[in-house]
Amino acid sequence: MAKSSIILFLKGKLFAEPAKVYRQAAIGALTTAALLVILAKLGVPVIAAAAVAGLVGGAVQPYLFKDLRYR
Repeated sequence: MAKSSIILFLKGKLFAEPAKVYRQAAIGALTTAALLVILAKLGVPVIAAAAVAGLVGGAVQPYLFKDLRYR
């Protein structure tokens, strides 16, 4: 099931609006990257900054993907 979902996703046939999926994923990635940079600039050790940024980035994914429609 995971393999077929990945193949459909890469072909752009898993979601009804692939552009919206890419946009939402980009928002999540940029949010995570920005948080990582901000925390590192504030002097937080990189390992801790990466852990916090990853946790926050993962936590916002359900919110970003809640309105996506599958085919």
